[in-house]
Amino acid sequence: MASNNYSQGAQVEHDKFGLGTVLTSSEERIVIKFDDHGEKKFVTPMVMGQLKKSDRQPPAEKRASRARKPKAVVPAPVH
Repeated sequence: MASNNYSQGAQVEHDKFGLGTVLTSSEERIVIKFDDHGEKKFVTPMVMGQLKKSDRQPPAEKRASRARKPKAVVPAPVH
């Protein structure tokens, strides 16, 4: 069984999908949110050979973008 040493929040690089952030991981499954490919789920032992740790900082603009989303504004009826 492959040893899973990627904890939540770890920055990783995948051969095909590029840079991403580990969302959840266990011995069976790992979920990674990639910068350019979105969220992907993998069988941990099968993907470990395609991952390497990255020493980059998490992308700040991705985390803050949800807070800046404007609320829908409904115009007042004109009489």
